[in-house]
Amino acid sequence: MQSGLAKTKNWVLEFKNKKTGINPLMGWESSTHTLSEVKLEFSTKENALRYAKKNKLTYELIESKEKKIIKKSYADNFIK
Repeated sequence: MQSGLAKTKNWVLEFKNKKTGINPLMGWESSTHTLSEVKLEFSTKENALRYAKKNKLTYELIESKEKKIIKKSYADNFIK
């Protein structure tokens, strides 16, 4: 099976969650920090960096690795 590349072109800004805990009533992981639920998407890396700098956010940039695509067909399983 080959993984698709849909929705992999955008840059995502996520806020790190400082304190998490298990909600005793529901049993879900929760936090009092509401920004942990926010994910912002940007079309370019420059836009994401500009937003972080403008709002004085500390950030960590994680570049995606180039994926080497090996095209295969179902028939390749039976050849050799």
